[in-house]
Amino acid sequence: MERKLHPTPAGYNHTIAGRTVLASPVCDFDMVVFGGTGDLALRKLLPALYYRHAEGQLPDAGRIIGVARQQIDRAGYLQMVEQACRTHIAPEDFDDHQWQGFARRFQYVHLDAGEAESYRPLVDCFEGVPEHRTRVFYLATSPLLFGVICHNLHGVGLVNAMARVVLEKPLGHDLASSCEINDRVGEVFEEYQVYRIDHYLGKETVQNLLVLRFGNAMFEPLWRSGLIDHVQITVAEQVGVEGRGDYYDRAGALRDMVQNHLLQLLCLVAMEPPTSLTPDAVRDEKLKVLRALRPLAGESVVTHTVRGQYRAGAINGQPVPGYLEEPGIAPARGTETFVALKLFIDNWRWGGVPFYLRTGKRLQSRTSEIVLNFKPVPHSIFQEGSGGLADNRLVLRLQPEEGVKLDMMAKAPGPGMQLKPVHLNLDFAQTFQGRLPGAYERLLIDVIVGRPTLFMRRDELEAAWAWVEPIMAAWTARSDSPKSYNAGTWGPTSSIALVERDGFTWHEEG
Repeated sequence: MERKLHPTPAGYNHTIAGRTVLASPVCDFDMVVFGGTGDLALRKLLPALYYRHAEGQLPDAGRIIGVARQQIDRAGYLQMVEQACRTHIAPEDFDDHQWQGFARRFQYVHLDAGEAESYRPLVDCFEGVPEHRTRVFYLATSPLLFGVICHNLHGVGLVNAMARVVLEKPLGHDLASSCEINDRVGEVFEEYQVYRIDHYLGKETVQNLLVLRFGNAMFEPLWRSGLIDHVQITVAEQVGVEGRGDYYDRAGALRDMVQNHLLQLLCLVAMEPPTSLTPDAVRDEKLKVLRALRPLAGESVVTHTVRGQYRAGAINGQPVPGYLEEPGIAPARGTETFVALKLFIDNWRWGGVPFYLRTGKRLQSRTSEIVLNFKPVPHSIFQEGSGGLADNRLVLRLQPEEGVKLDMMAKAPGPGMQLKPVHLNLDFAQTFQGRLPGAYERLLIDVIVGRPTLFMRRDELEAAWAWVEPIMAAWTARSDSPKSYNAGTWGPTSSIALVERDGFTWHEEG
């Protein structure tokens, strides 16, 4: 069903109740973190805010209000936050003087997010706070609470024109549940106030993909079916379920990674040039890619997808248990920890070009990359024995070392015409010197100043779910289990066959 959305006006300005609300690049703010004692807040969000504070990007009056059910006072919460920051921030980046300034931003409120009457202490935090001050409600909680929290915030009068809400994944487990959550949130917040976060879009290399394509005259003419042979997107993890067995066993790799992270990366690779970098110009083009994805259903799921599940093996020489030995796992579910897909985008730019996506846990190395493989030269003028021609390849490394690498051919020094593959390598850390900001650092600032470009719009999310659902249905209808693979390998052998039967191989380094 086509849904009417409220587009973001040009220049990030919003007209509300007859007046224009500006998204200033420097603005006082209050960030309320629901789930403020949870793993996401302590491991990612608060360390990211510390970095932005230490680098002078947060206004002095900006406040951070942790909200959780844990019955501790402000001093106890600060002790918890400091320990987390010292653990998750590099020792050379943590400064005691900066910490003292950062700590002054904090307040802590104990409440039950599901009980409206317990919000009174949070309301008290906003007594006397000007209405034009930005309010960010970051919901680092179970998605089952998203609608409840939004309605309780509205019920106690905390949602105003300057309020924004950040929703973490997973946003539902299928299209219907996703729509239900969005409907509940949408009863309180307008679409332009909703920030659905995907931290992969905050990575420097992902944003540089836009610059690489649309800021350089040489690349965009090559970015099409006539010159690109195939595209690979890999997000590989060495870790297992990391204590999230109960959640992961109900989600699996397709819901946890493909429906959001990998499809968002695919959109940025494949989209048409937007007219500008305004939020809806970019997100309109991403939506077109999702709607152009060739459906996978029935037998095409059998031939174009691979699902796997890791068993015991070794990571970096250390033994690790299999998925079924992890706590919180129900063997009968047959949850996949690995997914590989072959898909096509049915439009003029990409017609006939296969895209191969894969993601998994307990793989050989921690790697996230986008690889564009170019077609071979139509005719080689070089004699046999010259070394042969390797295909050109553009590799965008998202982690662990962010950068861009172009594989090309060159003549080796010396007599004769001996050819050798060489790499033009742009390492971001070496080129730009110093620490690269983390993804959450960029995205949190974007929320505060009102830049939704790198966040998912509702129709994007629903288009992704609509494409993924038939795959889930086909897997459910089949009686076969996910293919086993040893921890520390690159996944099931059938994922290798997925690309090799087309004459390709997965790009693997390290």
